[in-house]
Amino acid sequence: MTTLQGLYRPKTVAEATALLAQDPDAKPLAGGATLVAMLNAHVLEPAALVSLADIDEIKGISTMPDGRVRIGAFTRHRDTAACTLRLGSCAVVPHAASQIANATVRNMGTIGGSISFADPGLDYPPALVAAKAEIEIASAEGRRVLPASGFFVDWYLTALEPGEMVTAVYLPPNDGGVGTYVKHARVAGDYATASIAACMRGDGRLSVAVGACGPTPLSDPEADAVLSEGRSDASVARAAQILVEHADPLDDVRGSADYRRQLIPRLLLRAVRTLEAAPRSAA
Repeated sequence: MTTLQGLYRPKTVAEATALLAQDPDAKPLAGGATLVAMLNAHVLEPAALVSLADIDEIKGISTMPDGRVRIGAFTRHRDTAACTLRLGSCAVVPHAASQIANATVRNMGTIGGSISFADPGLDYPPALVAAKAEIEIASAEGRRVLPASGFFVDWYLTALEPGEMVTAVYLPPNDGGVGTYVKHARVAGDYATASIAACMRGDGRLSVAVGACGPTPLSDPEADAVLSEGRSDASVARAAQILVEHADPLDDVRGSADYRRQLIPRLLLRAVRTLEAAPRSAA
């Protein structure tokens, strides 16, 4: 068993990444909703923890000069869920945040910590992919930005390299559209058995992503094109079939692979009809 050697509390991203670079076995500690549980279960045994709690530059939600919305990595789920900015189709992100676990976890967990864990059943990953969000990553060597679709790599694996940490999530400017997140779980507050994040932009184009039905959020340009051309029951069924064919779910305690595939058409239809009924966000 590895003994924890220290808990560091840097004040800036530069200080945090310097500490992570010095000790490859150190782990960044955000809200702790996931990491603390993993430490208690001895799934992870880092040599040291780098607390991000005192770094103001990675907290809060703000609008950038170019219209994009920046969500700092240390922003709590409760604050993302309560965001009152006009987000257009990117409203899918706070909608997903509002369905994470329970109030205790939403008060504790952060968006950066959550997506760094990359559990396929999490609520943020499909929402960020559907919204075409970008993830900002920092290291001692500088910063880089990846599309959300390129950030999630495999089961519990992201594009983060040793010494790197998530610093922010960027959402595209308000497009005058609407977004929704539809989730099926065994019980309220559980990880998704399957989920659909859906965004309808102001010009009628749709993008969707499926959660918990493969190692990473599932999106497909052909399915998006079908939904963008028409949203009849037949079109939704055709798009759902494309997604089902590309899904790669596993059997686990939350549901069999076949059950998850069966959920995709139902959840997609519900998501599309919810988008159609929702009032548009002024751009």
